[in-house]
Amino acid sequence: MKILSFLLVLLCLFSQDFVSAQLRIGFYKSSCPNAELIVKSIVQKRFKNNPSITGALLRLHFHDCGVRGCDASILIDSDPSKNRTSEKDSGPNFTVRGYEIIDEIKEKLESICPLVVSCADIVSLATRDSVAFAGGPKYTIPTGRRDGLVSDPLEVNLPGPAQPVSEILRFFITLGLNKNDMVTLLGAHTVGVAHCFFFQSRVSNEDPTMDPELATRLLKLCNTSSPTTTTFLDQNTSFTVDNQFYNQILNKKGILAIDQKLAFDKLSAPIVSRFATNGNLFKRSFAKSMIKMGNINVIVGDNGEIRKNCRVFNNPN
Repeated sequence: MKILSFLLVLLCLFSQDFVSAQLRIGFYKSSCPNAELIVKSIVQKRFKNNPSITGALLRLHFHDCGVRGCDASILIDSDPSKNRTSEKDSGPNFTVRGYEIIDEIKEKLESICPLVVSCADIVSLATRDSVAFAGGPKYTIPTGRRDGLVSDPLEVNLPGPAQPVSEILRFFITLGLNKNDMVTLLGAHTVGVAHCFFFQSRVSNEDPTMDPELATRLLKLCNTSSPTTTTFLDQNTSFTVDNQFYNQILNKKGILAIDQKLAFDKLSAPIVSRFATNGNLFKRSFAKSMIKMGNINVIVGDNGEIRKNCRVFNNPN
């Protein structure tokens, strides 16, 4: 039985690697030569007006790839007329944003290269470009993803910010990622924000792992503001993709419980320390892990579809 289980794991990994290998750099070179340039120009314009889009796109990308793989299933709108809900309306995705950026890019591409560039590729490319504009690493990603045909809120089982590191790691492993990827990708919180309801219990209960001065400030913020109030996860370089997030959690200034746990859990603490002292190491690791994440359970070839509108299946049943 153990041998059979081992062989099944190997087969799964082989199949995923085989599919990922069908992606390639410059996939749209002939079919839509300016596709990546169009994505970049729109993201650049949006970033100049609102640099917080980097955090938004990073979260959207992760929440998409963490369910069924990187297939743009999170972009589908629910259809009340058919009593159908989508991933977008599941609890973990209530505060995900950035959809309008993908819409703008898709509309422009459809006017030039109709039904050629997938929404899944747009998400990956837009996120990559936003990271570069925020001072993060510049990296090249293969393209050729196709869009999924399913968006089911019941399949959304993303880890929560209060779970222990060991449980978060198990989730990452199911995606084909490892411990280093986990610590690296959670470093995307260097440009993110969190709503009060994600961390208010920490400050209300005087969590000893949070810096007292920070806790006092956050308690005041959350008690005197609306439920939609947010605070930066990185209190210093809030719009820059850098390693300062790791230095802050080492100083008990992590906002979310999982962020703070990264700094003190034996599974992740050594990696946190390395990233905190070596910004270039973090950026190299971030680029590598983002590329890996973008390859999770991708749809290629003749499977799936290329949506005309990222919010709607081409032929919804």
